[in-house]
Amino acid sequence: MNKGKFTVSSFIESKEKGTKISMLTAYDYSTAKLLDEAGVDTILVGDSLGMVMLGYEDTLSVTMDDMIHHTKAVARGTKNAFVIGDMPFMSYHVTVEDAVRNAGRFIKEARADAIKLEGGEDVVDKIRAIVKAQIPVVGHLGLTPQSVNMFGGFKVQGKSEAQAKKLIDEALLLQEAGCCAIVLECVPAKLAKIVSEKLVIPTIGIGAGADCDGQVLVIQDMLGMYSDFVPKFVKKFADVGSLMKEAVENYKKEVQEQTFPEDKHTFKIKDEVLDKLY
Repeated sequence: MNKGKFTVSSFIESKEKGTKISMLTAYDYSTAKLLDEAGVDTILVGDSLGMVMLGYEDTLSVTMDDMIHHTKAVARGTKNAFVIGDMPFMSYHVTVEDAVRNAGRFIKEARADAIKLEGGEDVVDKIRAIVKAQIPVVGHLGLTPQSVNMFGGFKVQGKSEAQAKKLIDEALLLQEAGCCAIVLECVPAKLAKIVSEKLVIPTIGIGAGADCDGQVLVIQDMLGMYSDFVPKFVKKFADVGSLMKEAVENYKKEVQEQTFPEDKHTFKIKDEVLDKLY
């Protein structure tokens, strides 16, 4: 199903051809390998791993070392998908030097293809510096989870005229700063359509409607593996969570009933060897 390596230039090419871009999250080698073999265009090693992998209430506790660790694993499992490492909270907020240094770790240590960071006008200087260091950048506007405390919770963004105009302006700013794509999260569909039409670079929607140039979902959400909180925009493509629980229940039952392991699951030893052990 793979069509060759998806690269930074593939973002613009896909938008120009009208080919929608598929993006999913992954945080480990085996999942990344499955997604890559299934032909997904891009894999985001999201800071959402804080919730779905590490059990935090939000993304704010995720560290650079957490992100590098998981991005390394994903990169090892990927041949054709474009791997994006998510810059965690406070890894790019203080200085431009911090931002470039931490972005560089994703490329140098974790072998990612690009980084993603949240924010608009306030991070433009960081984006320009990271791009100048030859590191591709994916932007992120709308609901930016690292700003959840400022938003007062996980809320749809861009509903007022002022918010909508600001989002459009900031999307154009991110494009001018050198972003190769922009994630739009929890943005009204008609506003996301306007943004997508105004940009040369593609938009990747998550809760932002079908007119974005691509879509992204958290893998645990779309497979029914994470039930702590399920956003409205999630479609469950398979109930893997229920299958996993059923499999574990069956395993436990067979262990207790001694129907597993069977003879075919065991290894042999010659009787003459055994005889010498008594």
